[in-house]
Amino acid sequence: MRYFLIGIILSIIGFLVSLVVWGMDKAYFIPGGIGFFFIGISMIFSGSMVSGDQMRANFATESVEDRRKRNRVTFRSALIGIPNLVMAFFFYFFLN
Repeated sequence: MRYFLIGIILSIIGFLVSLVVWGMDKAYFIPGGIGFFFIGISMIFSGSMVSGDQMRANFATESVEDRRKRNRVTFRSALIGIPNLVMAFFFYFFLN
């Protein structure tokens, strides 16, 4: 829950900064960028961006603790990115 709240706070701050810099027309730029950044981090840490051979090698060589840490980073970065993307889509579709 803490990471979801961090995502909401980042999206509000990003919205306010975008509002000051570009105005209401492009208020979705910074929240969208933050959201794509954290979703990208989540995709990289989940291992979904590699081929099957690389994924098999990664699973064979990592320990249970390493896998648990990787899954935590994946989940937490997704929790930060999702509110930013939702807010960016909201502003893009309803305010333009």
